[in-house]
Amino acid sequence: MKTNLLICFLSITSLTYGQRDREIIKQIDSINSTALIYYDNNDIVKSFNGFNKAKALSETIDDRYGNAIANYNLGHIYNLMQNDNAAENCYKAMLKSAKHTKDDYLIANAYISLGKLYKNNKAFENAISYFENALKYGLDIVNDNEKQQIQPLLFDIRINLSEALLNNNQFEQALISLLKVEESLKNNTASTYSKGYFNYIYGLYFVKQDLYNNANSRFKEAITLLEEDNKNLKLLSKAYEELSLSAAKSGNNEEAYVALLKHNNYRERFLNEEKLKEDLVTKSKFLIEDYKNNAHLANIEKLEQQQANNKIKMVNLIISITLSLLFASLITLYVSYTSKRKLSKTLEIRNSELEITKEQALKSSELKSKFISNVSHELRTPLYGVVGITSLLLSNNNLSYRDTKLLKSLKYSGDYLLNLINDILQVSKMENQKVELKNTSVNVKDLLESIANTFEYRLQETNNKIKIYIDNYVPEYIKCDNVRLSQVLINLIGNSVKFTESGTINLRARLLNIDNNQVGLRFEVEDDGIGIPEEKFATIFNNFSQLEAENNFNYQGTGLGLSITKKLIELFESKIELESEVGKGSKFSFNVNFEIDNNRTNSISDSDNKPNSLISETKKRRILVAEDNKINQIVTKNLLNKEGYLCTIVNNGLEAIEEIKNNNFDLILMDINMPLMNGNEATMAIRKFNDTIPVIALTAADIEDVKEDHKNIGYDDIITKPFDNYEFFQILSANINKQREITKFIKAS
Repeated sequence: MKTNLLICFLSITSLTYGQRDREIIKQIDSINSTALIYYDNNDIVKSFNGFNKAKALSETIDDRYGNAIANYNLGHIYNLMQNDNAAENCYKAMLKSAKHTKDDYLIANAYISLGKLYKNNKAFENAISYFENALKYGLDIVNDNEKQQIQPLLFDIRINLSEALLNNNQFEQALISLLKVEESLKNNTASTYSKGYFNYIYGLYFVKQDLYNNANSRFKEAITLLEEDNKNLKLLSKAYEELSLSAAKSGNNEEAYVALLKHNNYRERFLNEEKLKEDLVTKSKFLIEDYKNNAHLANIEKLEQQQANNKIKMVNLIISITLSLLFASLITLYVSYTSKRKLSKTLEIRNSELEITKEQALKSSELKSKFISNVSHELRTPLYGVVGITSLLLSNNNLSYRDTKLLKSLKYSGDYLLNLINDILQVSKMENQKVELKNTSVNVKDLLESIANTFEYRLQETNNKIKIYIDNYVPEYIKCDNVRLSQVLINLIGNSVKFTESGTINLRARLLNIDNNQVGLRFEVEDDGIGIPEEKFATIFNNFSQLEAENNFNYQGTGLGLSITKKLIELFESKIELESEVGKGSKFSFNVNFEIDNNRTNSISDSDNKPNSLISETKKRRILVAEDNKINQIVTKNLLNKEGYLCTIVNNGLEAIEEIKNNNFDLILMDINMPLMNGNEATMAIRKFNDTIPVIALTAADIEDVKEDHKNIGYDDIITKPFDNYEFFQILSANINKQREITKFIKAS
């Protein structure tokens, strides 16, 4: 707009002056044009010098047009320097010159510049007055040749007027103004930025009216347009921020969180640009001040020379000039030294601010991790009771069909909530690189069947079925991290169930290669659901990415499952493969090498070792459970009794110590968080008089938070609640058998 404003009057001004004045006007126009080029190239100092020169020259011949344009651009430079008083003076000087010429276009630009200045300083009433005056003169422009160029100016006036009215709580007038802007956008080819800016202001209007769904639609439209334009990061960041707030108020917390992340991303990019701009402004300020000082010193020198010519001889004049030059040099050195000191001080302050910002960011990250860990602990504890009691009730054969269905629904909801908590924790741990794989003995067939059984309720709900296929000669037992492998397969199957209806999900374990100690397996999860478009292949594994389709599927989830799955498979030193066609289904697969557990069995056909077989081994094995939660006591005791263990319950660490001193136990399950004496204190106290009995930490906290110190405290192992029953009894059996072997060795010695 500044370039158009400058060019618009170059031809007009040369017609009203004499030959000599026209030559000077051409010179003024040339200086203004060159200065504007310097401004566009961020050479602020040269631009400032040029416009000042044009302004001074225009005053010598009373060139109002040239003076108005020079003041207009000088106002922008002072505005950039954050010198609002100087900017206001320039704009008012422009207005005075423009009114003298009776040129409506110049006058409208002067008023809108003053309006923006007051709007940015939140003086909305003054801003509204200036914008209304700008609109009045803008509408008075009737020259057909200027209609095309006046449309952007009218849009700029009206959209800024709408925003000022909105901020001044004049909602009815703001709506009328916005409707006029909308009408004008229909009648001409507006830029994507203009349309985006309009939708953003309209969104703010709906927020003021508590119409958050309408606001969300406008902010999304604004974001789409602004991202296409991709020039104004500040406005794009603000649009995402307002969308986040509006979505939160309308109850869409997930959308609000995604928008907040986008806001932070664009805000960081904008701040980086602003920092570069700030550095340029700071440097320009010093150079402009230096220019002013030099100009002032030059004027002083000129006056001294004139006085010397009238009062003293040539020799005295030369001496005066020499002394003046020396003085000017000293002043220049002093100014340069002072400027460097100021710049150094500014840099020190900036570095301090950056250090503070860095510390705040680290504290924020630590707070987030601690918050997630604490919330997960508080959720896991009641979930342990919900899932455990539901499982116990489902084992009752006397339940009616209706009660069984309701309990399965309850268990599915509990499992779903637990998976959600695990997903959120998984993302946090992967960001901090805290995830490590551990090897335990795993029955392949039992693992796959157990995973499939967890989807029993969801399969009934979607009318799907799961088929399991295992190649011949796949070893019965392998050594792997069954928790992480289960999480991968559960996420993949869950994804297939979610996007399949009345179909089949195939879960396959294929044999790739095998020798005496190692086996290569390929796991495949294939469905005949809606499929995934090829253009989504690259993004579907990103955090919070979700598939959108026209089908009326009831999508659930956070968009974290496939992202976590991809990262977990990479921990297994593999990569996920995807084959899909829209309307025909999808197949996810990955290859992993495992160590064969040769101490168990060698062939899948020989598999007969189920968790229930532990009952014969656990008869008369006594376990002490230290747990303060009554519901968890019931769940754990019933679970142990069902497997043939003898169970004693105590409420805290003090009671646990007393029981150990007075009775014999084969193992202790120690909850960490208990009243009077917690599990850590109790375990350290027990180790002072009994260092042989296995003590297993039973906690709802994230295992990564306690595993580093558990050996120093005296724990033999850790189990997190809610736990997998198969893994739970494996850990119990392994620790009891280990203690038996140690006891036999000691007796034999």
